[in-house]
Amino acid sequence: MDIEWLILADSAQVVGNKLYMLGGGWDRLIVNKGLPVTRQVAIAVSFKVPWSETNEKHSFEIEIATEDGKSLGKSAGQFEIGRPVGVQPGQDQRTQIALEISMNIAQFGTFVINASVNEEVKRSFPFNVVQGPSLQASHQAKPGDPE
Repeated sequence: MDIEWLILADSAQVVGNKLYMLGGGWDRLIVNKGLPVTRQVAIAVSFKVPWSETNEKHSFEIEIATEDGKSLGKSAGQFEIGRPVGVQPGQDQRTQIALEISMNIAQFGTFVINASVNEEVKRSFPFNVVQGPSLQASHQAKPGDPE
């Protein structure tokens, strides 16, 4: 089994196995106020299920971690996809999920989302949390300030 995509978005949902997304495809989260801060984040995932693995339960886990591997939170579940009428033997099936989480951000830097299926990490996606322009401006030294 493969994970076709793992996408970060401002909001996402799956209805009738169609992905609906707002503000999707980013890899940089800009923070314009001091830390810690809480942000709503959506994660969309597509699982490509081989014919031979349809009609079986599969487990998944989505984890957000720091660059050095410290877990900041996990979400887990199960899915099962069948073989629709008329599907050719051997044809893979797609199923998708969308998770919306509140992410508590305590530091700037690189983070990673790990997506696992049946306890095996299949895809990882790094993203950065950076200071926005207004926060950078408030931290810039003023003339006469000690360095």
